[in-house]
Amino acid sequence: MPIKKESTDFAPTYEALVIGVSAGGLKALSAIIPSLPSDFPLPIVIVPHRKHETEDYLVSYLNKRSSLTVLSASIGAPIKQGCVYIAPSGYHLLIERDKTFSLSIDGKVNYSIPSIDILFDSAAIAYQETLIGLILTGANNDGSLGLRSINFYHGLSLVQDPKSAEFSVMPQTAISTTHVNYILPLVDISDFLIRLLME
Repeated sequence: MPIKKESTDFAPTYEALVIGVSAGGLKALSAIIPSLPSDFPLPIVIVPHRKHETEDYLVSYLNKRSSLTVLSASIGAPIKQGCVYIAPSGYHLLIERDKTFSLSIDGKVNYSIPSIDILFDSAAIAYQETLIGLILTGANNDGSLGLRSINFYHGLSLVQDPKSAEFSVMPQTAISTTHVNYILPLVDISDFLIRLLME
């Protein structure tokens, strides 16, 4: 059962899911993305911290295992249901108010480019209360400020239970520093999303 920190007072129609993940990310994403059905109703946008040379591998690896279309996010591209977008390495990924992608070459945030905080903050402005944000395993503090932005606009905040994370620092920091709606073991996340959005 998920650990419920505090529920929202209403159930809005959600329009997008953003995910931040760092160390241990391949295992975590492999447990979630392939478990989602082809008619999953939201686009998913992911910022993984990874080495530059693994970008194409991550897209290819998840695409082969998922019934959703996994691709690298590109500048100006509209964000569509049925797609999983991976932030390209070497750029910060942002979501504009018209629900398209933009890229930035600004400096690292929390020692990272792309930055989870930057994606989450821009997505919170674009989608407001219709956004879901999810923080997964990782060994730094990236994502906590971005999750705070999602909360500010009344979106839904989810965090992987640190006990189920390969690296607990990132989820634990998010839990410690901002409001979190649900704390979920890794094995329960995909089922939770399906129940929340499709039942």
